[in-house]
Amino acid sequence: MIPAEILKKVKLIEIRTRRLVNELFGGEYQSAFKGLGMEFAEVREYQPGDDIRNIDWNVTARTGKPFIKKFEEERELTVMLVVDVSASGYFGTGDSLKSDIMIEIAAVLGFSAIRNNDKVGLLLFSDQVEEYIPPKKGKAHVLRVIRELIYYKAKDKRTNITTALEHLIKTMKRKAVVFILSDYFDVNFHSALRILNQKHDLICIKVIDDAELNFPDLGLIKIHDSEKQTSHWIDVGSEKKRKLIADRFIKNNSEYESFCQRHEIDLISVNTTDGYVEPLVEYMNKRITRH
Repeated sequence: MIPAEILKKVKLIEIRTRRLVNELFGGEYQSAFKGLGMEFAEVREYQPGDDIRNIDWNVTARTGKPFIKKFEEERELTVMLVVDVSASGYFGTGDSLKSDIMIEIAAVLGFSAIRNNDKVGLLLFSDQVEEYIPPKKGKAHVLRVIRELIYYKAKDKRTNITTALEHLIKTMKRKAVVFILSDYFDVNFHSALRILNQKHDLICIKVIDDAELNFPDLGLIKIHDSEKQTSHWIDVGSEKKRKLIADRFIKNNSEYESFCQRHEIDLISVNTTDGYVEPLVEYMNKRITRH
């Protein structure tokens, strides 16, 4: 039985995020992702001006005349929410942890999807695939997704993004809109990310905390790595040390942003201090203009 406290949290998130969906994201979501779902309808003879990339070479070879594949827009999309539940998400120096922000963003996207009659699925990962819920429609299904996001206790604390991406590559046969919510504290996942981006419409949402960019002057402190379960002392009373920490974080961020730009992967950066509403709205509006 699910504790009453969890059900209360689900209800509070539903109320908060549904209002945002109704007021801000409903129309933007539909406009931003309209027309992405295309399915094969038929072949017809090639006409001047047709896109040669749609030529059906098998039919063309069989008939001796050029034929093209004709596609039509599907009425629904499949939206996959891929959420990092590793231990680094349980960090935050403001009112919200990174994991709290990820849950709310997932809820907003989930409710936006069902409002548009789309399917929603969920994949939770640490350094393994923790849970996979196949895409389905309906409010009850999205509430189950949110409940799992709140209620689920990860079996492992570490992060392996590649494991999650490879699972999706094998599992999702039809094109989907894939949102990956993580702080991306991992390495060697770029190759799998490129492959997933070729098969699906991929949007990476990177959640960071302000302290990771501007480490406070706290003197000698003990740092605990929640993923590796190790601790060590560092002196952040030194401006030089704080700058070194910030520079390293900024460098990693910059390198990841450059990677996404080179490979045309959409990236949304969200800071726990500033909130997620503005970055999401800005992304949706840019995407509408782009398409």
